[in-house]
Amino acid sequence: MIVAKDKVVSLIYELRLDKNDGEIVEALNADKPLTFLYGGGGLLPKFEENIDGLQVGDAFAFELKSVDAYGGINPNAIVQIPLSAFEIDGKVDKNMVKVGSNIPMQDSSGNRLNGVVKEVNHDHVMMDFNHPLAGNDLFFSGEITDIREATSEELHHGHIHGSGGCGGGGCSGCGDHGGGCDDTGSCCS
Repeated sequence: MIVAKDKVVSLIYELRLDKNDGEIVEALNADKPLTFLYGGGGLLPKFEENIDGLQVGDAFAFELKSVDAYGGINPNAIVQIPLSAFEIDGKVDKNMVKVGSNIPMQDSSGNRLNGVVKEVNHDHVMMDFNHPLAGNDLFFSGEITDIREATSEELHHGHIHGSGGCGGGGCSGCGDHGGGCDDTGSCCS
């Protein structure tokens, strides 16, 4: 079996910034591989393109330029927010709102965003909502560890499910598809 659309692929990898000898950003091993529905839209398109047609045991190593990864730094994603927006019961939690903190927020449309605090002063907070890897070229190296057919339920939902269905091992990606696992183990409303 080969990596192709609608297959469930598991792989291990090491992600480095810029080159094959750059800083390691993330490393996944056989104990906790990345498992995903190929062609489901959950990964960078150029990442999927680089592993297309590989088989179990095949190694890969490739670079993604920032334009093909998370893009460049968008200056419009660095915004000034009134300090009062961070008040809870009239007070700002100084342990949360400090330079370097990653704070989950929502935009005016209800979309979830993560922002990094860049500056705090007496009346505003400067936050960066760019992806943490924006502006960086990425280098991936790893190996395909498993390929299987996706179940009809996985194809219908557009993402993989853990062993035993949603209730048995969790629903991977439900948060990206407007639903989640409820208390009964039903998946993705």
